[in-house]
Amino acid sequence: MLSSVTKFLLGFFLAIAVLVGGGVAIALYFVNRTGIPPAKPVFSNDSPSVKAQAPKATEPGGGKPSLKPGNQAQSSPTSTSTSTESPKATPSPKPLPSGAYRGRVSWAEGLSLRSQPNQEAEKIGGVGFNQKIIVLSESEDKSWQKIRLEGSEQEGWVKAGNTEKVDQQ
Repeated sequence: MLSSVTKFLLGFFLAIAVLVGGGVAIALYFVNRTGIPPAKPVFSNDSPSVKAQAPKATEPGGGKPSLKPGNQAQSSPTSTSTSTESPKATPSPKPLPSGAYRGRVSWAEGLSLRSQPNQEAEKIGGVGFNQKIIVLSESEDKSWQKIRLEGSEQEGWVKAGNTEKVDQQ
């Protein structure tokens, strides 16, 4: 009789352990799934290097690029284009001032364009990820950069360290 009670208790605790272990495993699976960021959408005006890195995705609303305030629409390649090489970029209408260089935004979320080199300054627009810019100067403390959007006359300040220099060929 003692052995049947022992078998019952052992079976009961074993069943509880299996249920708890399974519940913990399922909970961990779903918690880890919510920690994975979604794939970055690729728009028709992204450069070819961005298209190669990100998986294909379409934007709701017909795949048209969304514009944040202050962003300038870039010409998108047509779907009938058979050329694999992109045309050479045309130089900006203004010559580069001394000390200025071409660059691109390397911060994945894009940057806020501000009127003055401080966090409280008025936002005058935005600059998207991988957008081409011209870095005109830096603030005295080197924590802000004055930029001009390439192909536009819009200028403003962005936080330093979120852009990278682009070598022109």
